[in-house]
Amino acid sequence: MTGPASPPASPIAPAGSEVALIAMVAANGVIGDGADQPWHLREDLRRFLRLTRGHPVIMGRRTWDAIGAALPGRPSVVLTRRAGWSASGATAAADPQRALDLAAGLPGGEQIWVLGGGEVYAALLPAAARVELTEVDAPADGATRFPELPATDWRVAERDDRWAFAFVTYRRR
Repeated sequence: MTGPASPPASPIAPAGSEVALIAMVAANGVIGDGADQPWHLREDLRRFLRLTRGHPVIMGRRTWDAIGAALPGRPSVVLTRRAGWSASGATAAADPQRALDLAAGLPGGEQIWVLGGGEVYAALLPAAARVELTEVDAPADGATRFPELPATDWRVAERDDRWAFAFVTYRRR
């Protein structure tokens, strides 16, 4: 008789690569509802482009579908359960560790960015050394939430709150 299946191992950042999550999050933890974000902030987009340019990005298939195409200057790895899934400009991965390993081998792979959605953030958070959030001080409607960052595991390294939102960098303790 066999016992229950063991849970999958937490993903580990590949040697020589830093894994970072990047997201915009409402005060109530919401990051979106399906394919849409609650807000579209010009400063957030500028920051996103500056931080991620030249580095591989990992996202879930629904996030890929919402974006609609590869992001210029950012090799894309799409984490999907759909066997045989493919899209021009993307490499498919069936599990979080495979996604990290593929991204690490791409140009700019010393820095890997995780773009979501919610399940992908939760799956790859254990491998992350850094989280870059745009924190909006207002609640939003939506079912997709960013995973909690316990203070025992994460510290605020930088905070820029010149606007009605804040850019916050969290580092793993």
